[in-house]
Amino acid sequence: MQRKNNFLTSSKRSGFAMIMAIILIVVLTTIMALTLTLTSQTTKQTTDLYLREQAVLLAQSAAEYTLLAISGHDRGIGASLNCLGEVNATYPTNGADKIFDIHVGIKYIGFNCSDHTLEYINAANLTTPESNGTVLLDITVTSNPNTSTEPIRYFRRTIQKL
Repeated sequence: MQRKNNFLTSSKRSGFAMIMAIILIVVLTTIMALTLTLTSQTTKQTTDLYLREQAVLLAQSAAEYTLLAISGHDRGIGASLNCLGEVNATYPTNGADKIFDIHVGIKYIGFNCSDHTLEYINAANLTTPESNGTVLLDITVTSNPNTSTEPIRYFRRTIQKL
């Protein structure tokens, strides 16, 4: 004798399976939304960290480039020298796709520059002759506002011997 199941023909159906399926879909949707949010935050932080490290490296390169530009600049001979006041650059060099603006301000120590708009420290104010021929570089690297959501600005002040 075969036992017959009245599962499909019963007029009383339980909605427990449907409720469990809806709860499972809501839980999975919540987990997926949380995962997507954390992924986008991690991507943004990684991009900002990469751009900041690139700004630090560009500041170091700008200091070396400025020293090269000063050494290649004809300062003239005599008591009054023709000094280089600032160096400006962009990275990359084409203007439409630039990511960073680089500005280097130069202050001379021990030089008497003929351009009185430049800031310099007169050699008469120095107590040690070793300080003559030194420059103070103020390097500012600023990101393009269209590059990232957070503006990146890196400032570095360094003293370099010529």
